[in-house]
Amino acid sequence: MTAPTGAESGQVTWRDPKRYLWLIGLVVPLFPFISWGLVTFTGLGAFWWTGIVLLYVIFPVVDHLFGKDSANPPDKALTWLEQDRYYRWCIFLYLPLQYAGLVTGCWLLTHGGLGLPDRLGLTITLGGVAGIGINTAHELGHKKESVERWMSKIALAQTFYGHFFIEHNRGHHVRVATPEDPASARLGESFWRFLPRTVVGSLRNALHLEKARLNRRGRSPWTVHNDVLNAWAMSVVLFAALTVAFGPGILPYLAVQAVFGFCLLEVINYTEHYGLLRARTATGRYERCAPRHSWNSDNVATNVFLYHLQRHSDHHANPTRRYQALRHFEEAPELPTGYAGMIVLAYFPPLWRRTMDHRVLAHYDGDVTRANIQPSKSRAILTRYGKAEQAS
Repeated sequence: MTAPTGAESGQVTWRDPKRYLWLIGLVVPLFPFISWGLVTFTGLGAFWWTGIVLLYVIFPVVDHLFGKDSANPPDKALTWLEQDRYYRWCIFLYLPLQYAGLVTGCWLLTHGGLGLPDRLGLTITLGGVAGIGINTAHELGHKKESVERWMSKIALAQTFYGHFFIEHNRGHHVRVATPEDPASARLGESFWRFLPRTVVGSLRNALHLEKARLNRRGRSPWTVHNDVLNAWAMSVVLFAALTVAFGPGILPYLAVQAVFGFCLLEVINYTEHYGLLRARTATGRYERCAPRHSWNSDNVATNVFLYHLQRHSDHHANPTRRYQALRHFEEAPELPTGYAGMIVLAYFPPLWRRTMDHRVLAHYDGDVTRANIQPSKSRAILTRYGKAEQAS
């Protein structure tokens, strides 16, 4: 589609090359249906694990095959891109497909005659949809329109992670790339150490932030106006309705898919700011967040599936900017591959450190003291990389 940019002196035309590619993101909530179809067609129960295979095998390979796209929309086209409601519908449609897949999955788990391995595979596939659904919630939750913010909470209900709506917007975006942020991973910190820190810390911060907001308004935190509690209430209603519809036996599977879903979010969080640190200014405050404080990836395949989440530096510089208008910055550190491949590496700390630690060091021109270092590893890291710096 050729679009006017709104220039007063004439029209500048530009065609968005990804315009219809964003619809590919709607393949993700179809995972349960794809699994069901493949099992029905082939008779092989292994296809209930299709979500895992797609997330951890197919997507990383596709990322490698299709390569990168660092092109930016022209500045004069950004306003038009932001206002084109087509892009919003690409996001909105995720939610009905997400919940259609959840209800269908619950029916298959309880009435499909599946064995335990098959039920577990389907549960993990549902969790993959829910986890990427948190990314959909992330995009919606940053917007100013109330309907999009409520849709964000609906997307989060499947993982019982509604507090993310508060902590991410008002916590992570304030403290990102600092030691105080539970969602910013530190140099030398493994994903398995980061996971409990970020889950507990994000929950604690969300409750504190919402309590403080309500206190300023003279309200008790025990109110329907508490955005953490009303988001959790959506999860309670959802899980209760599914329990009534499919019986209490569905609850363990709902719990497993929820945990897998929010762990998928957190492994992406681990990737996004690993080792990066905002310096303190002369006043003692942290410098303003800049593109250099987020790891970026321009791998086009995962960017399409995740609505440009990997253009993370522009997102932190402009949190309300819509996904289709996010830009690449040369100053932003670049990951060696897309998130799909990086999350696999994150599960294996030696591979992760071999891949990422030298990139953090290079980003800071060999000065490891400028990085966000895991306190328990500080002496070992400073000794190791300090000597390397002196030798160079």
